[in-house]
Order: sequence, then structure tokens, then C-alpha cells
Amino acid sequence: MESMIYKKKGPLFLFLVPAFVFIIVYLFYPFIVNIINSFSVIQGLGNLPAGVNAPWYQNYVRLFQDQKFKTALVNTLWMLAGTVVFQVGLALLLSLMVDNIRKGAQFYRTVYFFPIVISAAALGLLFNMMFMMQGGMINQVLAGLGTKAVNWKEKFSIQTMLIPVMWQYVGFYFVIIVTGLNNISEDIYEAAKIDGADGIKRVRYITLPLLFNVLCTCVTLSVTGALKVFDLPWIMFPNGMPVDSTWLTGTYMYYSTFNLGDVDYGSAIAVFIVALGVIIARLANTLLKEKDY
Repeated sequence: MESMIYKKKGPLFLFLVPAFVFIIVYLFYPFIVNIINSFSVIQGLGNLPAGVNAPWYQNYVRLFQDQKFKTALVNTLWMLAGTVVFQVGLALLLSLMVDNIRKGAQFYRTVYFFPIVISAAALGLLFNMMFMMQGGMINQVLAGLGTKAVNWKEKFSIQTMLIPVMWQYVGFYFVIIVTGLNNISEDIYEAAKIDGADGIKRVRYITLPLLFNVLCTCVTLSVTGALKVFDLPWIMFPNGMPVDSTWLTGTYMYYSTFNLGDVDYGSAIAVFIVALGVIIARLANTLLKEKDY
């Protein structure tokens, strides 16, 4: 017997309309206003537009002339590639290893997921202390080995920024992949074992194909997530310091809007980030089309 909720559509609209209104007010309306602001002249946060730019596309031309924005875009693309290779790749490797142990699996699942529940502020301070020139943990280890201290945040600025960002979210994709592994029936593995597939062959011909859709989801999430990274890099390199080569699109947008008061230019950067995210997500979905098994 069909449930009454499907016969009477009124209750469905009653619950859908408030959520729809919320999305319009707090998502679509601000985004449309942001697009309008990107074509306007707005100097100072909280000020009303003082007219339209001349020409109206001035801020978008400025994007490709701004050396700092070019640096931010290149760094963001490096982060995007790194998240796919290291975050999803490492999460897959850890998931496969944990899935093949019988004792202590729950312990490892908790340990690997733990970084995701730590705030970005705490992680940023933690890694700042690790990479400090004077008294940093890594340099103390190097001193104990008789090696000269390294100024990590100046000589390896991008690496010191990417490592904590990637490390933080490995546990997130680890949980998703482990869930996908748990949904693979043991009967398939037993049948494969009878046919002589074990070890690497089991992973290559059974696990990875059946995880394909899960991995597609992880890659799409990691790609779009890399474009929105802000909090942890900003804590480690506020205002792009100590070197001017650590900007990301998110941190540079925040700096332009809130520190420089260049609201219209910050709005243009925000629109560019959204457009880039939509294009890359669409490209990822096209290249990694989900399969039916």
C-alpha cells in the first residue's frame, strides 16, 4: 500500500519550500549580488557601489594582469593536483591496508580520521611550530643529526603549506573509501580466490573496478575542495607572509577584500573561483563517468 505522503503532495511542499527559500536568501542572492559587485566600483567594505567600472569588465582584465593573482592561481592548481594524487591516493592505500587486517581495524580508522576533527587554527599553529626556523621540531631533529637548520617557510614555502592541507583531509576520503570497501560482497572475493585471483590481482581486477564510482566521488570532492582552501594556509602564511609566493585564490580574495578594501576586485576573484570550480568539476565528471556494475 502506497504511503499517504506520496498521495498528498501538500506535506512535501510544506517541507521543501522553507529549505528552498533558505538557499535562495543565503546562497543564490549573495552570489548574484557578488557578480554585480564585480562590475561595480566599491572601495571599502560596507560601502555601496559608486557606479559601474569603465569599462565594465575592468576587474576581470585586471585578474590576468595581476602577478599575485597569477601566483595564487598556479599554487591553487598545484594544490588541486596534489589533493588528487596524495589525498585520494594515500586514502586509497590506507583503506586497502586497513581492509586487509582483522585485529585493530577500528583503531586505525579512528587514528586516520582524527585530523579532520581538529580545527584548522590548531593544525596551522601545530605545523608552524614544526617548521619554525628557531626551535622548530624538524630543525631540532636536524640539529641532533648534526645538520644545519633550514628556513622551511621561506625556502620550501609551497611545500610547507601543501603538506598540512593534504594531511588534514586524507582521513575524510579514507572513511568514504572504507565505506565503499565494506559494500563489496565477500562472495565476490571468495569466488575470485577459487579462480586463483589473490593479492595484487584481487585489488586490480575486483576492488578497484568496484570502487571506481566511489573514487570518482572522492576525486570530484577533492578537486572542488582544493579551490576553496583558505583557513589553514591563511593561519600559516597570513597576508602572504613571510614570502609573497604563497598566495592561493581563496587567501588572495580575502586579502583583497578585507585587508585592502578592494571589494569589487575581491568579488571578481570570487566569481572566477566559482566559474573555475564549475568547469573543473564538470571536466572531472566527464572524464570520470560513473559506471554501472
